[in-house]
Amino acid sequence: MSNLLVELCVEELPPKSLKKLGESFAGVLAASLESQGLAGSDSVVTAFASPRRLAVHVSNVLSKAADKPVSQKLMPVAVGLNAEGYATPALLKRLSSLGIVGFPPLRRAMDGKAEALYYDSVMPGALLTAGLQTALDSAIAKLPIPKVMSYQLADGWSSVSFVRPAHGLVALYGDEIVPVVALGLQAGRNTHGHRFEALMEPVVFETADSYATQLEQQGAVIASFDRRRAEIARQLQQAAALAGGQHIIDEALLEEVTSLVERPNVLIGQFESEFLEVPQECLILTMKANQKYFPLLDETGKLTNKFLIVSNISPKDPGLVIGGNERVVRPRLADAKFFYDQDRKRTLASRVPGLAKVVYHNKLGTQGERVQRVQAIARAIGLQSANDSLATQAGQAAQLAKADLLTDMVGEFPELQGIMGRYYAQHDGLSEEIAYAIEDHYKPRFAGDELPGNAVGICVALADKLETLTGMYGIGLIPTGDKDPFALRRHALGVIRMLIEKELPLPLDTLLLNAAASFERNTVDPALAEFIYDRLAGSLREQGNSAQEVDAVLCLRPQLLAEVPKRLAAVRAFAALPEAAALAAANKRVGNILKKAEIETAGKVELSLLQDPAEQALYQALSEISPKADAAFAVGNYTASLQFLAGLRAPVDAFFEQVMVNVDDEKLRSNRLALLAEMHGAMNRVADISRLVC
Repeated sequence: MSNLLVELCVEELPPKSLKKLGESFAGVLAASLESQGLAGSDSVVTAFASPRRLAVHVSNVLSKAADKPVSQKLMPVAVGLNAEGYATPALLKRLSSLGIVGFPPLRRAMDGKAEALYYDSVMPGALLTAGLQTALDSAIAKLPIPKVMSYQLADGWSSVSFVRPAHGLVALYGDEIVPVVALGLQAGRNTHGHRFEALMEPVVFETADSYATQLEQQGAVIASFDRRRAEIARQLQQAAALAGGQHIIDEALLEEVTSLVERPNVLIGQFESEFLEVPQECLILTMKANQKYFPLLDETGKLTNKFLIVSNISPKDPGLVIGGNERVVRPRLADAKFFYDQDRKRTLASRVPGLAKVVYHNKLGTQGERVQRVQAIARAIGLQSANDSLATQAGQAAQLAKADLLTDMVGEFPELQGIMGRYYAQHDGLSEEIAYAIEDHYKPRFAGDELPGNAVGICVALADKLETLTGMYGIGLIPTGDKDPFALRRHALGVIRMLIEKELPLPLDTLLLNAAASFERNTVDPALAEFIYDRLAGSLREQGNSAQEVDAVLCLRPQLLAEVPKRLAAVRAFAALPEAAALAAANKRVGNILKKAEIETAGKVELSLLQDPAEQALYQALSEISPKADAAFAVGNYTASLQFLAGLRAPVDAFFEQVMVNVDDEKLRSNRLALLAEMHGAMNRVADISRLVC
């Protein structure tokens, strides 16, 4: 037993895929070794991934797997042996097909009701060379590579396909080379270090365990992705403190930069202060997206004219590296300033007519038509809030919300849509409410994103998402499986979050009807409402609510989503009562009786027909408790409303023990069904508590 190291040295790998490639290469190779019995559950797997290599170190690997006893069922004894106990032609043919010469000893054992013949043998365990070859082939074949490239091998004739051309293969078992091959390469112990700063070329590994140390000391490469990432984060923090600022923490950028450098060296650069006149979002995006720099902020969160460079070299004089990066970023910032200056020469309002020339969807018209629909929905939402001023502001903000799509800045950086609209609205002298509504109408853009900050923004954001949902459902573009090209699930969750977290008293059916009216439709697609409730149910379950509680509340399809959390809390409190289980079971029984009797609208209970003391007691209890529960329900105290109903347990139990509902007397039967219907309605206003029954 010894430790194993495998490395594939290649040309620069795709940075956004590097971590995933490294984890896949190590995981698949180690799993294959374990499945062959060459590595065990106690083996420690260490993945390495740098821009020019994928590697894995596996501890406690066997040079030969243990032999395995194998038992093969041949056929029933009655078929394989004749009356004298000799092998039949069928058995001899079967043995021959398995490569077994002669007639070896066979084992007889019961197989169900019949006795069968078994051939017992020992399968030799896999040798490391063959096992590693299998594991390496599997690891390469299963790499998550979206596109491969073909290239010629050194012989000038053969070609292979891989994510990038491979130039070296290392396979060490302890201090011995394992003679495996991959991508036309023969395994050895040599690799290439840093292109410019390696102390030795090639780096010759002594043992599998010296891999990381030798590569760092002699090859100037930190092979571990996680170690390199931590080192970059440390240097960024140190450099930011030295520059007197704080760097923007961007995990995606940090991952990408970690995939671009082998020996990180963080340097401080700066640009001319005049560029700070441009909105900082533009400058930050320019530096991060195009140059992979980390912008520096001051203590108030405002952008400074300094930035951090993650270099792949560490020269004695870093001035040339810093100067080169400063020269490169300057034209980028100048472009941003030019776009900003040019865009401000026209107002947002002057750009709105141009949206009529931009296709939104071939079945839904242009962006101009879409803006008109969003504007109508936003105004309707404002009016629903009984506020004419809000409706007017929401309509104006909705009209201008998409105008920045025609600006040069958003054309260059689509990520800035909405943000630039806010800046240009402020430049045009519009109110802060309208300006920030233009920026916020895209929110929430992702899970956990903040919601719009003011009422105008809420109106426009709701309108924008409702228009998208209604429009896409109207033309049949419904999410299926993991496919959701128009992000309808995200839009639905955005609507849900705004209605609940902002506690908006806006009925969902009215919102959807207003959205449908903007498309000149008189009805709402029922599938769209179901889609929104399904997303709400999933979100509530993810927040820790039980499936039963969520089902109990949402099966009633409450129109005010803002009340759903209070209803859930009430159901949870009710479920904790000792009377809950019995009442839930009784409620389910009542529902089944009414359903079987096909009672939709029962008549009024006639007191003169209440003959049995148990039904009289139930009516009396219902008459006392129902008004209290209704009053609590009316003021939104759902917990109290449900808890009042707990007082019905004893009379309900007595009713079902002593009263027969489906009697022959039609009037008596109808009256008892009316009593049950009245009780059923009272008990299911907050939630359908029968859903709490397992």
